[in-house]
Amino acid sequence: MEFPFQWLLIGLPLAFAMGWMASRFDLRQLKRENEDAPRAYFKGLNLLLNEQQDKAIDAFIEAVQNDPDTTELHFALGNLFRRRGEFERAVRVHEHLLGRSDLKAGDHDRAQLALAQDYIKAGLFDRAEAAWQALLGTPFDHEARLALLSLFERSRDWARAAATARELEAADGTSFASRIAHYECEIVETADARGDRAQADAALARARTAAPQAARPLLLAGQRCVAQGDDPGALAAWDELRRSHPASFLLVADAYAEAAQRCGRATQAHEALASAAAELPALELLQALERLEPAAGNQQLPRRIAQLQQRPTLSGAQRLLALPPESLTPAAWDALRLAVARSAAPLQRYRCAACGFEAQRYFWQCPGCLNWDSYPPQRIDAL
Repeated sequence: MEFPFQWLLIGLPLAFAMGWMASRFDLRQLKRENEDAPRAYFKGLNLLLNEQQDKAIDAFIEAVQNDPDTTELHFALGNLFRRRGEFERAVRVHEHLLGRSDLKAGDHDRAQLALAQDYIKAGLFDRAEAAWQALLGTPFDHEARLALLSLFERSRDWARAAATARELEAADGTSFASRIAHYECEIVETADARGDRAQADAALARARTAAPQAARPLLLAGQRCVAQGDDPGALAAWDELRRSHPASFLLVADAYAEAAQRCGRATQAHEALASAAAELPALELLQALERLEPAAGNQQLPRRIAQLQQRPTLSGAQRLLALPPESLTPAAWDALRLAVARSAAPLQRYRCAACGFEAQRYFWQCPGCLNWDSYPPQRIDAL
């Protein structure tokens, strides 16, 4: 039987025409779908720039429905939910991304990062910790360790905070010595509170090793010596603190004088305090010096006047007024007037009745809310 070639001549063009029409239909549909997604995306972006977040979210949801496989739209939508405080919806979006088997490794890490940020914003710190832990060893490793460090500080887990800080130091060479010393000092105080002296000693040694010149370990070492009855040891630690951190020494200046009195080193302590006061005229040093001197107002008056003249503060004025009134000289009264005037000046302000904006000069139009005649002419004089 011979094949009818005339049908072949008719069928081939017909099949070609039908295939061409089908391809054109698919291309038009694909083009239409691709146009719908960008249109919704750009609409959402425009609304977002105009700070219309509610409408922007609706536009992004429409874009995600048109193209559910687009990860960037999911990220944009999740971030919008987080910024609006809708943390549950943000978590669902990012968990949906993490559940996709076709997600690239980089996008998976981004979704994990976004989920960790969702948990932090929502205050779910236990879940946030697990989410940050999952990012260790990824391109977001450094960011994850910093976030974990903040979480450990928040939960007062000082041992893990110290370990994480050391890992960060080893990873990129950034110094966390000061923070590590603080963590170890917190461990010292916690251990001392429960009577675990061995752990406290070990933590203090680690703090001194991590930051040999840090102020807090030296201060804490002296306080522990006092608690253990070792006043000479306390003076040695605080003398080192005085030389390396004069400002921090103010925190223990009075305790330094007391320890010196107890162990018979009042003269040496007085010389050290007088030298420190010459470099840093502070009320704390003045008070410590007077503890080591006979309680005679005539001896204390010149020093208190000089201190108030150098630093005219209300605290200094209060200390000068503690002396008998008959002992105050004209120089003392001048120093008192200067201290009170300088301390009162920042308190004398005008306050807008409309918005509360405060200023030391009077305005007819408030610089804050731009209302006219909103400043009462009388100054306020309160903290």
